[in-house]
Amino acid sequence: MGEQHTVKFPQEVIDEYAALGVDLPALFSAGHLGTRMGVQIMEASADRVVATMPVEGNTQPYGLLHGGASAVLAETIGSVGAMLHGGSTKIAVGVDLNCTHHRGVRSGLVTGVATPVHRGRTSATYEIVITDENDKRVCSARLTCVLKDAPAS
Repeated sequence: MGEQHTVKFPQEVIDEYAALGVDLPALFSAGHLGTRMGVQIMEASADRVVATMPVEGNTQPYGLLHGGASAVLAETIGSVGAMLHGGSTKIAVGVDLNCTHHRGVRSGLVTGVATPVHRGRTSATYEIVITDENDKRVCSARLTCVLKDAPAS
């Protein structure tokens, strides 16, 4: 969980934020909660966000991946997609998250992939599919974010 990696961003996103002096990896990270849970964002664009999370350390008392952990992964990557869609002048704030848990997972890594359902001027909705290492669907989620004007620096 402590290993370093680089998130893959589209070049135009890197250029936009570099011009503002913004640290992209810090801005589009999993945040403190995601870091504590071992979420690692592997790829990030407004069209697709991919991240992994270990099952170990994120289980409920029966030894299965906690549904709340799946929700953290889903909200994290859906929010990153919405933030990238909104661009540097907007912030994405989650207003609705729903998750359907399909199967239990006891070990390994799960992978979340967020893709847009709707990308508008004031809101963005992403579908998030979380799968286990055998590519079996563990959770289906949908996140809607409001896109608000970023505060003036």
